[in-house]
Amino acid sequence: MKIQILPALQDNYMYLIIDEATQEAAIVDPVDPETVATAVEQNNVKLTKVLTTHHHWDHAGGNAKLLKSFTNLSVYGGDDRIGAINHKITHNDTFNIGNLSVKCLATPCHTSGHICYYITGEEHPPTVFTGDTLFAGGCGKFFEGTADQMYKALIEILGALPEETEVYCGHEYTANNLKFGLHVEPENKAIQQKLSWSHTQRANKLPTVPSTIKDEKLTNPFMRVHEPTVMKHTQQNDPIKTMSCLRREKDNFKA
Repeated sequence: MKIQILPALQDNYMYLIIDEATQEAAIVDPVDPETVATAVEQNNVKLTKVLTTHHHWDHAGGNAKLLKSFTNLSVYGGDDRIGAINHKITHNDTFNIGNLSVKCLATPCHTSGHICYYITGEEHPPTVFTGDTLFAGGCGKFFEGTADQMYKALIEILGALPEETEVYCGHEYTANNLKFGLHVEPENKAIQQKLSWSHTQRANKLPTVPSTIKDEKLTNPFMRVHEPTVMKHTQQNDPIKTMSCLRREKDNFKA
């Protein structure tokens, strides 16, 4: 498996996923179809699938145009509002990209139809494409859902994946997320180190993705809602109430 990170718009990421054995490829959230077409040509692969995480225009807005450039594309998603969708999926649905196995994980909250894609193949760590549910150091706003739903998404579904799973999220928000994390846990050495690293990456115009599930459990306050230090910060003793308080505080946080 090869994954090419394709920056788009101001801070979005698209991802070209290539099964090197068959040269079949899929694209995650192709908001910039021209960049996708160039990457497909440069890699000399056959693009067969579009994996859409959710219906927001900065993720699904390029689907229809991409279909005009590539024939017989399968457009996957969990929401009828997704542009050009022709394969509606639900939780635990599976399909393949060449020899790669894809499992769909429903994570409603940011949007009611949000899907994360968990992909496994030989000789590569498992990977998950999390859209706007899980970011490096943070999570998406609760536009269409509740703290209870985000708790289930982050702790019970994504948090249950193997710790070596690589996390590819929808936006480059890492530095600001980690600043908030440090505000929540000022003594957290893992956050301090990753924030310093992320500043260096961005100064060199390099992405801060992928993260890993293990790393998120160490540095992401929204995946640390059971930790006494995080509960103490929110003055809560319940992890779901802690999640709710963190999101409200983050919505108004000035880094």
